[in-house]
Amino acid sequence: MKPIAMKQYTRTNVYISACIGMMFFGVSFIVMGAVLPAMSAKYGLDEVGSSLLVTFLPVGLLIGSLLFGPIVDRFGYKSLLCISSATIIGGLLGLSFLDDLNLFRIAIFFIGLGGGVLNGATNSLVAEIYDGKQAASRLSLLGMCYGIGALVIPLMLSFFSKRYSYETILIWTSFVIFLSIIYFVSIKFPEPKNKQGFPIKDAIRLIKEPALLTLGFILFFQSGLEGLLNNWSTTYLMNASISHQDALLALTALVLGITLGRLVLGYLITKLNSVHILVGGLILLMAGVSVMNYADTFWLGALALLVVGLGLAGMFPIVIGAIGSMYKEMTGTAISIALFIALNGNSILNYLMGHVSARYTINFFPKFLLLCVGLQIVVIVIGRRYLNNTK
Repeated sequence: MKPIAMKQYTRTNVYISACIGMMFFGVSFIVMGAVLPAMSAKYGLDEVGSSLLVTFLPVGLLIGSLLFGPIVDRFGYKSLLCISSATIIGGLLGLSFLDDLNLFRIAIFFIGLGGGVLNGATNSLVAEIYDGKQAASRLSLLGMCYGIGALVIPLMLSFFSKRYSYETILIWTSFVIFLSIIYFVSIKFPEPKNKQGFPIKDAIRLIKEPALLTLGFILFFQSGLEGLLNNWSTTYLMNASISHQDALLALTALVLGITLGRLVLGYLITKLNSVHILVGGLILLMAGVSVMNYADTFWLGALALLVVGLGLAGMFPIVIGAIGSMYKEMTGTAISIALFIALNGNSILNYLMGHVSARYTINFFPKFLLLCVGLQIVVIVIGRRYLNNTK
């Protein structure tokens, strides 16, 4: 008898699954910021109570980003995408049906945990099924899907909140995510890299890899910059006499800039040197921050954040693509380590900005951003030879 051939995965179907997963990471990342005002009003939360709730999201993201790599390398992608999506559903339904602040914290942690796993797993999946510049190009389009997901919840709340409660909107979102699980179950994914057992010694060796650490610290500053801009831009613009509503609207220009930038980047990466693209992005980023320093109207603030978003667009796809090309045997674990370093950058730089703001006022915000960009440039110069793996 002839051995039965294993059904091979279809790359297009797998890439679609990664895009769906990344959209739901965008949902999980932005959902608390979108529904927190309504939750605070409903349960009478002050600023301290609200911040205590929100802190459980990044904790979940951090743990999910660290755990996903060894799991996908050992067990594959299908079960992890299904479980992480179900975890987000559990968190969203918890916010919809529960009525206890302690249970809310658990629900928010689940949303972060599932989102962290989806972010890492989808990036790793694309880096595994594509090579070189094609991987970086596809990762750019994948990042665009994050922007779409991040815009969905605020837009839904904006359009439907007068007729429906935020709980109802979260239930709708949970149902759509459930449909995606059915799709994940129905398709074939790449086989696990280490079916016979996870090579712990190789994973420990990765942690000491100069190339991986250098690329991880590029993402340390990148993630920190994105977090700083998401968390502090509205406060800075309001301090410049822009209304709260206009400042929030201007912030959507940041997500729009990243989304548009990654759409264009999907083409540019196949034509230009990766380091040259990053240099162009850094120039745009510094230009946008410089404009922000003088932003005293909505349109100037929105323009500054749009340009900043365009400048931020390329770093993650190019760096993740380089890591995927360099560590094909342990793609998930390598990307997991890099994302863990990146998310720590988000937490640490936001913490430092809090102290800077208290000491020098929020007016120092653009200068702090430029300082972070300067430090990132130093790390990029050190690691530029690794980035050219995406050629």
